[in-house]
Amino acid sequence: MSRPIEALAEEVLNLPTDARAKLLDRVVASLDADRKRDEAWDAIAASRDAEIESGAVTVISSREVLTRLRNELD
Repeated sequence: MSRPIEALAEEVLNLPTDARAKLLDRVVASLDADRKRDEAWDAIAASRDAEIESGAVTVISSREVLTRLRNELD
């Protein structure tokens, strides 16, 4: 028979921090509905990071991005 969620939560919250972190990683991974999508986003992020690190692209601040967008919309 399954335990009530409150009892399980209490037990989990009494675990050491590192054990709770590992458990959280496993629970979140079990909710992952689309691993291929996540892998695709990871690849895009790694590619963008490599472009930035190599100097192939110029990084601009979020403030500059917002300023440019506002100017385009005006």
